[in-house]
Parts: sequence; C-alpha cells; structure tokens
Amino acid sequence: MRRNTRKRSKTRGGKAIAAAAALTLGAGGLVAVNVYASAHETPGGNTVKQSPQGGTGQAEASTIDCPDVGSRLQQVPDRARSEVDRELAALDSQVSEAYQRLQSSTRAIQQDNSFANNAIIVPLKDKRAATIDRIAIAIGRVGNKPQGLEALAACTLRASGNQSDTGGNQNGQEQGQENGQGQEQDNGQGQPANGGQAGNGPVAADFVDITSVKPNVTAPRGSQQASRGSFATQCGVNENKLYNTDNVIVAPGVDNGAHHTHDYVGNQANDAFADNDDFAGGETTCQNQGDKSSYYWPVLRLQDGTEEFDAEQQGGGAEGNAGKILTASQVTLDYVGNASSKVVAMPKFLRIITGDAKAFTNGTKNANAAWSCTGFENRQLTDKYPICPEGSSLVRTSKFQSCWDGQNVDSANHRDHVAFADPKSGACPSGFKAVPQLVQRLVYDVDAPSLNDSGQSSPFYAVDGFPEQMHKPITDHGDFVNVFDEQLMSKMVRCINTGRQCQ
Repeated sequence: MRRNTRKRSKTRGGKAIAAAAALTLGAGGLVAVNVYASAHETPGGNTVKQSPQGGTGQAEASTIDCPDVGSRLQQVPDRARSEVDRELAALDSQVSEAYQRLQSSTRAIQQDNSFANNAIIVPLKDKRAATIDRIAIAIGRVGNKPQGLEALAACTLRASGNQSDTGGNQNGQEQGQENGQGQEQDNGQGQPANGGQAGNGPVAADFVDITSVKPNVTAPRGSQQASRGSFATQCGVNENKLYNTDNVIVAPGVDNGAHHTHDYVGNQANDAFADNDDFAGGETTCQNQGDKSSYYWPVLRLQDGTEEFDAEQQGGGAEGNAGKILTASQVTLDYVGNASSKVVAMPKFLRIITGDAKAFTNGTKNANAAWSCTGFENRQLTDKYPICPEGSSLVRTSKFQSCWDGQNVDSANHRDHVAFADPKSGACPSGFKAVPQLVQRLVYDVDAPSLNDSGQSSPFYAVDGFPEQMHKPITDHGDFVNVFDEQLMSKMVRCINTGRQCQ
C-alpha cells in the first residue's frame, strides 16, 4: 500500500476540493513566539514576565490562547453543517495568519511590548468575531441560534510552559537563564532552547522517570451482571505507512484538519473526504475482513533531526511536527465489557474520539492520555512522558468511551453521543447503553531521552499535535470509526456477554 501523502479530490457543492490545497493552523489557536507581556500566573504555574520597553533581557516563550469554538457547539443542524465547517476552517486560517505574523515579528515584539497585542491579538479578535457571528447565523437559519458564542472571539497571550530548561527539571517549573541571549539560541544540534527540534516542545520538564511514579491504576469491582469477556482484532502496526493530516470526524471535507500526522490501521479509505460508502467499500488491514473499522492516532516522532517525507509540509515540519516517525512495534486492539451490565452492539459508522488534541489549552476535562512502560503499566501518566528503564518499552494506552446514547453515531461536538462509564461502579449515565469498550495499546521501542543536555545525547520523543499545543503529552488522543459487519459485531457482543475471549 502506498504512503498516502497526496489525497484524492472530491466534488463538494460542484467544486473540486484538491488534496493539495493550502492548509491552515487549528481553530483553537495557541502559537509559540518569544514575547514580552504583563506578568500573570497561568494554570501551570508559569509566569509571563514584564520586561522594560525595548529591554534586552531574555524573553519568555509565550503563546496565543484562543477558545476552541468547535468544541462549544451543542447543536448543529445537518442543513447547517457544511457552512459551519467552512467557517470553522476560516477560523483556522485566521489563526494561521496570526501565527505567521508572530513568527516574523519576534524582533518587533521584543522592542515594543504592545506590538503583539495591537498588531496581532486585537485584529485577530475582530476577524474571529465576524466569523463566529456567521456560524451563529448559519445555525439560527435552520434551528435555534446559539447564544454567547461572541465571547469566544478574544485571544490572550500566555506562557507556553516551554521556557528554556536545560537543567533536567522534571516538575514543570521554570528555570530562568539570565544569559541575555534570548530563547532563540540552539543547543548545538539545531534545537531551540525552548524545547524540541521545531522549537515548540517538548522540554525536559515534560518527562519523568516511570520508576518514581506510584501505582495508580484502579478498576471497578464489577457486579453479577458484568460482561467479562473480550474480543481482539488484529490490524497491524501501519506497515503500509498510510499517513495523512486529516481528521474526517472533526473536520470532514477539510484538508489538514488535524494539523498533525496520523497513523492509520484498519480501513485504508480514511481521509478528509471519506464518507460512509467509502468506508464500507474500503480495504482493511485487519486479519478478520469483517472488521473494516478505522483506527487512527497521532504519530510519535523521535526528534533526532531526521527530515521525513513531510518535513516541508503543513501538518508536518511546517507546523512544528519534526523528526523521525516511529512505527509501533506492537498494536493491540481489544474490546472489553462493562463492570455493571451486559453490552449491546455498536451502531455501524459510530464515531468516537478519546482524549483531546487541544488539552493543553482547553484544559483537562476531556484529556484521556495514558503513558507508561512495559512492566510498569499499573503506573499511568497523563501530563508527562515516561522515561522507561533499560529493557522496558514505551506504551500509549487509549480507552474509548463505552456508553452510547442509543440514537446517534456522532454529535455536534463529537462527544455528547458517547460517555465514559462511572469509574467506581462501571454504570453508564442515565439514558445511555453499554457497548464494547475499545482499548488501544501502542508499544514503541525508543531509547530514554537525556534530560541533562536537552536531548543531545539521546533525543526527545514527542507525540504529533497542533503546533500551539507544544507537543505536550496530555494532548494524546485516539479516533475510531466502527465499520464492523453485523455478523462479526454480533459475535463480539456474544463473546463479551458470555465471558469468553475471542478474536
């Protein structure tokens, strides 16, 4: 199977949407630049420091923080969906333009404290306000007009959390370096001092020794009605090297909607323009051909200076996702039962997102990252990358929502139609039905990075992400589209409900 670096065109509304179209940054924009700003505390405890006008001291690595409009939409009628998607893409474009301006204005910002606000932040707010108003009007034309969206237009400067950290600091606190050279110095291997090969993370503070973490994994005890079986599907590790930077769930019909590169296993037809017919007719890498589901996740990269095929492309190196793409040595896809009840079949074409690609800016409400090491999987990390001891491999685990509303295969914000079971009882929320829970486990053979020299001896690894998210581990996520045939789905449900282990 060829690498999917050029995507097909499809006709939408009489116009051909080219796969090689110009691509933009994410709508919930937060972009890295070295700026001076008024002092304030951020949720992570870092401070954006005030610098004298025209000062020559070291600038903090700062970012633009804009509310994520798409995640706030509760109801989007089908007749308004395509127009809303176009306007959300327009928000992406506006933040992309702001990002480019910031990147090219570092000197002006250092010389004038007000430049970033007056020349970038205020104009960005005005553009976003007009676009958000069009979104509200489009929805109101065919349904109830959403209220309060205008409050999402404003963006702010804040600390990125990627201040220079060459001392091996692991607690996320800033280590100032009063060297008067600014943060654009590199570490001798072309890596900016504020972290990462592309200058937007990670930093040493994003890593922690897994052996220093206490066991923290618990599970519901389970009732007599529990469904204790499991079903395994084997779909490979993306040997075909099928990559693209789309996200058909969040940004259908939008090229580079993810702004980072995904691994794909299972269905091979997945790109921004795939519809249910494409999925139904697509080939699958799964051994059991009754599973044409699409499983995809952001790639993991080793920031070793390698120029991958996408080094100059949007979603790749042009948006801060740099380095060698690592292929997992093992991918397991298991479906398990519910601790409180039997499960019912998932509807065909059900779409589920677990975790939040923008958790660094959106907050932890939907974060569901789980990083660990083989031999230590009773210790899971959410906001740190683990340093694994010799002989142990890196593990990424994604547990997907296992409660379904019984009606919808998707929702306006791509979350409300599914939910997690109660972590203590295992019960689903009222009105939801238990379905088989997908547990996705990715194993990587990667050397532990060296923290005391910012990855010079042994390079950092990082999950791909929106460039504004600083490659933080908390942004890890997974996506799933159910394309099991009815016969195989029925077998899965029987196996789980009768306590058997099947595949």
